[in-house]
Amino acid sequence: MSDWFATLQGLHAQAWDLLGKGVRDASHPCRLPTVATVSPDGWPEARTMVLRSADPAAGVVMLHTDLYSTKLASLQSNPRIALHVWDAEAALQIRLQAEVTIASGASVRDLWDKIPDHARESYGVTPPPGVPILDALGYVKAPDPATFAVLLCEVMRIDLVHLGEKHRRAAYVRSDDWAGQWLSP
Repeated sequence: MSDWFATLQGLHAQAWDLLGKGVRDASHPCRLPTVATVSPDGWPEARTMVLRSADPAAGVVMLHTDLYSTKLASLQSNPRIALHVWDAEAALQIRLQAEVTIASGASVRDLWDKIPDHARESYGVTPPPGVPILDALGYVKAPDPATFAVLLCEVMRIDLVHLGEKHRRAAYVRSDDWAGQWLSP
């Protein structure tokens, strides 16, 4: 095994490599990051979402959601998001902070067309996600491309903690072209 964690560049490259594995492999821990937003009234909100793409060259990750989910109101109020992943095998914690652009409608139709039928059921729930219902199954799933939204997350900061024999921590920011800085773990 290489010592990817010994250099700033190696640690950064490993994090993006693991995120890419999460996109490609449904069983990889990076597939389901914890995603945090802040509600319009200031409360922190965390949920698990599926990582749909990770582009290290652009510094962008992508998530899908229902246009009527409560997280959209949070993102419209404060278009920032945090993602957290723990990869036990790599002993690596990955934290991303990003600015979010919400895309929907015709601009994301090509992505909708690639979603398997069973997964489309997550987009088009009546009543909309988060609305009170009378019993546990008091909703109807009717896939609807008009409710499909894409969250384009432009990563601004990456914080990585490797918990190997000797702990290492580094932060990377877009504004310095991801040069990286070692931090005390």
